[in-house]
Amino acid sequence: MEEFRLGELRHILMTVFLSGFAEYLLRPVMTDVTVAAVCSGLNDSCPLAVYLTGVQQVTVGLGTMIMMPVIGNLSDRYGIKALLTLPMCLSILPPAILGYRRNTNFFYAFYIIKTLFDMVCQGTIDCLANAYVAKNVHGTKRISMFGILAGVSSISGVCASLSARFLSISSTFQVAAISLFIGLVYMRVFLKERLQDVDEDDSGDGRSHQEVHVGEDLKMLVEPILRDTPTKTHVFNTKYSSLKDMVSLIKNSTILIQALVVTFFATFSESGRGSALMYFLKARFGFNKNDFAELFLLVTIIGSISQLFILPILVSAIGERKVLSTGLLMEFFNAACLSVAWSPWVPYAMTLLVPGAMFVMPSVCGIASRQVGSGEQGKVQGCISGVRAFAQVVAPFVYSPLTALFLSEKAPFYFPGFSILCIAISLMIGFLQSLLIKDHPSSPLVNIAINNPSKAEA
Repeated sequence: MEEFRLGELRHILMTVFLSGFAEYLLRPVMTDVTVAAVCSGLNDSCPLAVYLTGVQQVTVGLGTMIMMPVIGNLSDRYGIKALLTLPMCLSILPPAILGYRRNTNFFYAFYIIKTLFDMVCQGTIDCLANAYVAKNVHGTKRISMFGILAGVSSISGVCASLSARFLSISSTFQVAAISLFIGLVYMRVFLKERLQDVDEDDSGDGRSHQEVHVGEDLKMLVEPILRDTPTKTHVFNTKYSSLKDMVSLIKNSTILIQALVVTFFATFSESGRGSALMYFLKARFGFNKNDFAELFLLVTIIGSISQLFILPILVSAIGERKVLSTGLLMEFFNAACLSVAWSPWVPYAMTLLVPGAMFVMPSVCGIASRQVGSGEQGKVQGCISGVRAFAQVVAPFVYSPLTALFLSEKAPFYFPGFSILCIAISLMIGFLQSLLIKDHPSSPLVNIAINNPSKAEA
């Protein structure tokens, strides 16, 4: 069954690969392009570039914080394929603009359009891909598939980093736009809305997916969300708004709340490090496009190996919760060492701890997806993406001013990596919270209920 599922999921994996390739392709060049467009001279620590990045993160985060739960809810009603079309269409225009010209006016046009479009696009493809996997893969196989999905995204980063190393800046944006267009066409032509209903039909009672889904919600959750209100027959009435759906989903599940708290601190740290580290390395060691491409290439190679091969082994051996805690602890040591980097080789050496970052979100998605049946996976992934978006809103308010201050001559004391040290502290908080999440010794019951709904009712 696992081989069948992996083969059937190849179309969503290809869609994730093509969109991830375009996203990773732009990362090494954006710092140089931004500094060249908005900073005068050869100033590598221009505060305006840092603040523009922070404003974009806040604006996009506010939009996605609202849109992700809505999109997740709509995907349960109207289908994942329909919801994937909009963000994949909108993502094509921004790189096409800088592929045409990259002067100051075109950069600001790109900046405004990308900010507006990313309020809908950023994270949507990953969110819907996770929901697609959760709907079509059940039980203990689900966490492995989350790892494979993340591994494919990392492989796209490997290919993108290799390509960025040899492409010119203009060609980089053009190739990214073409990759997004091919991904859109491929998804519309080949992706099936739902794989064969093998899992729902195993019991032979001929009931519809919706009937099985109701039975899952009311009877067979490891930590039943509705155990205090057994008289309700449907958790999410269609008249409720998506935000009410999200609140109703999380407030009765302690484990889900804990997973979302960990998600917040992990994303809060990840979002802050995304821009702070690049500007720190550029100002401290003079990193350029080629240096960033080489670093990203090393990170994505190690990350893809970790997600595809190491993560499934660790999950089987020690469980999702311990893998999550291990990943957060490795991230803490990574950020702490980077904050005091004394030589350009230190960031390359710290890539040995990259697997920690690659373990976190697949583990969180696996833990959270076990709290609901297959009919609510879109809502769960929407909740996770909404919390991630909220963290992305908060992070720039903290890390952008800190990064700009401690990279400038007005710093209260000399510590260029102070903002990265704060990121390490945030990761430690997430690690401590992950220790409070309970393991699931009885989680296989969820898979039994999904595959044998008649037995669950009996």
